[in-house]
Amino acid sequence: MSNASAPESAPSHELIISPFLDEYLVLRPGHDRGVQIPLSRYLQASHAASTDGPMPGWLVDATRQTWRLELDTARPLRETVLVRAPSQYGMARASWEINKGCDYDCPHCYLGAKRFEGMPWPDKTRLLDIMRDAGVLWLQITGGEPLIDREFPQAYAYAYDLGLMLTVSSNGSQLAKDKILATFAERPPHHLTLSIYGATAETYDGFTRSRGAFGRFTRGLDAAREAKLRLQLNIMVSSDNAHEVDAMVNLAERYGSFNVFTNMSPTIDGDAAPIPTQAAAYLRPRKPFTGCNAGHTFFHADPFGHASICKIGREPHIPLLREGIEGLKRLGPIADGLQLRTGGCTGCTFGQNGTCTTCRPMARLYQEAKAPLQMYCQHGNSTRKEVAP
Repeated sequence: MSNASAPESAPSHELIISPFLDEYLVLRPGHDRGVQIPLSRYLQASHAASTDGPMPGWLVDATRQTWRLELDTARPLRETVLVRAPSQYGMARASWEINKGCDYDCPHCYLGAKRFEGMPWPDKTRLLDIMRDAGVLWLQITGGEPLIDREFPQAYAYAYDLGLMLTVSSNGSQLAKDKILATFAERPPHHLTLSIYGATAETYDGFTRSRGAFGRFTRGLDAAREAKLRLQLNIMVSSDNAHEVDAMVNLAERYGSFNVFTNMSPTIDGDAAPIPTQAAAYLRPRKPFTGCNAGHTFFHADPFGHASICKIGREPHIPLLREGIEGLKRLGPIADGLQLRTGGCTGCTFGQNGTCTTCRPMARLYQEAKAPLQMYCQHGNSTRKEVAP
């Protein structure tokens, strides 16, 4: 049984002022725009928050100009603005699988077995505290399907009240439920990312292997739009729904901005099962991999609080609940080691000249899945005699 309790009251902050890497930002949850400020203004706001000081005029003006929001200058700053403390750990973003369980059974899913299991409530809050203290400002809550976790509303509210800017990746099946809508209305997410698997009930329900899923999804879309939540739609093109691509685009255009995804990857365990779901005619060439900040300013946490450099490079990981925040200091060297061109990729000329299209952790999954070389490596389409993975 869950020990989580519902939030007792609405959040006190309308704005967040926070360090972000080498910058200082003013942000408004649920809105896209932000304001960059100098260190001197951040320090002024921090002092006002700790001393019950008044709202500085520059913040009143910036808020009015950016969001047309009128701040109550009669109230102390701390009653409206949450000012976050600096962190020595340098993490700026993170993602968290609150649970791997899902109410869909999509064939393309990179998670493989979607077991409903995770941490007890005290560990969830401790993990979120660690993220806040590590400097994480932007947090993506994902799954599985995060909204089916019984403690999602409480965990989301807890993270919001810590001053995290939240995005939620969901299939949208639970969005029309009163408790979920109330959670988002009271504490607006930066945006919701919803996946589209078809434009008709026959295709969508068949792809998700869930009867009535399309109806739940479209009701969720309508409920989110009525609640004025910011939506980002991801159109997932597969061999089962490629005939509805145009219709899926039309559906997405009615609700928000969208992206189209076509290339499927092996599961995180190196299982090739998702790969045959690709629609060959829609596959896109990969862009050159030029490096990323995984493990240095970003990390991923699974349902057990295991921190890894990203969702793909999960091993080795840091058991954060055992090691605490200090464990994050080991992620940088782990990330550097995972990106080394080892094994069959050693000496690859594409890697040497910066035109390789796949990061090493992803390439390793394809190799474990024994996928055709051309799916992840340019050598699969090359006749030159060079070292191939």
